[in-house]
Amino acid sequence: MAGLDPATLADVLRLAGSTGFDRIQDQIRRTGGCTDPIRLQGTTVTRDAATGHVLHSYSTDTEPGGVLRLACGNRRASRCPACAWTYAGDTYHLIRAGLVGDPGKGTPETIRDHPRVFATLTAPSFGPVHNRPGNRPCRCGTHHQEDAPELGTPLDLDTYDYAGAVLWNNHASDLWRYFTIYLRREIAKRAGLTQKAAREQSRVSFGKVAEYQKRGAVHFHAVIRFDGPEGPDDPPPAWATLDLLTDAIHAAAARVAVDVPPARYQPDPDQPARTEPARTLRWGAQLDVQPIGAFGHGEEITEQAVASYVAKYATKAAESTGTVDRRIGNKEALALLDVPEHPARLITACLDLHPLYPDRKLRDWAHMLGFRGHFSTKSRRYSTTLGALRQVRADYRAAQQRAALGLPDPDDEEAATLTLAHWAYAGHGHTPGESWLAANIRRDIQHNRETAREELTDWEGGDSDA
Repeated sequence: MAGLDPATLADVLRLAGSTGFDRIQDQIRRTGGCTDPIRLQGTTVTRDAATGHVLHSYSTDTEPGGVLRLACGNRRASRCPACAWTYAGDTYHLIRAGLVGDPGKGTPETIRDHPRVFATLTAPSFGPVHNRPGNRPCRCGTHHQEDAPELGTPLDLDTYDYAGAVLWNNHASDLWRYFTIYLRREIAKRAGLTQKAAREQSRVSFGKVAEYQKRGAVHFHAVIRFDGPEGPDDPPPAWATLDLLTDAIHAAAARVAVDVPPARYQPDPDQPARTEPARTLRWGAQLDVQPIGAFGHGEEITEQAVASYVAKYATKAAESTGTVDRRIGNKEALALLDVPEHPARLITACLDLHPLYPDRKLRDWAHMLGFRGHFSTKSRRYSTTLGALRQVRADYRAAQQRAALGLPDPDDEEAATLTLAHWAYAGHGHTPGESWLAANIRRDIQHNRETAREELTDWEGGDSDA
């Protein structure tokens, strides 16, 4: 406990000496070491449906502090590493199920025979930035290190198109939507079919994640897959080839254009008006489309790599560029929050452009550098859903709890039960001592996971050598 500030140390000692310390540890451990747990107060009563006899009752009155702690469920690693780990795991299984198949998650194993690619769609240039172009030096003449803080920042801050950059981020979801529309049209065109006939014979499924480049521009990574008309259980038609899908993706991306009208704002007639010209937003020239291979065949892009990559970025957001993970009300807050100059200028551009495009809510999404879309999305028939994965986990824990309490299975009609529950929100977060305890529990859990993963890797390696 060396290095703790006096208030935290005092609270840790208070907790350690309390009669409910073991139960507090247990609650925090059950949340995985959640950084900002939800606190609930309430009761549950489980009765025999036929006789009304009470089989089990619970009240938070018996808990330390009179509350039950539940994990916050935030997907952002910057907010809650514990819950973000769970979210990343769910995203991994969702994406992987759409690549290798998992009957329990709604996709057959035959899905691996469907044509599928991993596509990356990027933003255009808004001005030259410091980068690492292979073995060549940057335009500034320097060979930057991989972790150099200037990477992604403009060579000339004053000529960089900050307005264009945040407007592009703000419309990125529209660009993706038009891309999916044009993709289906380009597929039909290359198959020599009408759009209706193509829809009747095939389906395009996708799962995607948004990621911020160091320059602050959003780009999308997407698994795009050919299915039959009924979805993953249905094989695609013979004409639905990998080459056709790849060509259609390139053609569709090139067609996408989102027009932003000119804007003018003049709150004071004695001051000059602020204007913005009309713009046409497009995808950048750097479009990468690679086929996805199966496990163990030596492919550069494998199912495992794709699922892991998408899961990794599902928990990250704009804070990876140097901004913050919460809303910024005004420009003065940038200095207080110590935001670096490049992301600070992007945020300032959002605040300045908000009066010109009020319907785009740029002020609300300034901390996201204008982006207002979902970070991970999928088409309806790609695979399972995050909600379904959470429900499986909840059902498993509920079954464990019933077994521990000796309660009957809810599907047993001969032993039907009725549970009445009443819960009320009682706040969120930890005391300073609880925060220290949660951080240590989270580190222990992470260490145990890493150890188990290493042992599994060693075991699999030894088995394959044998």
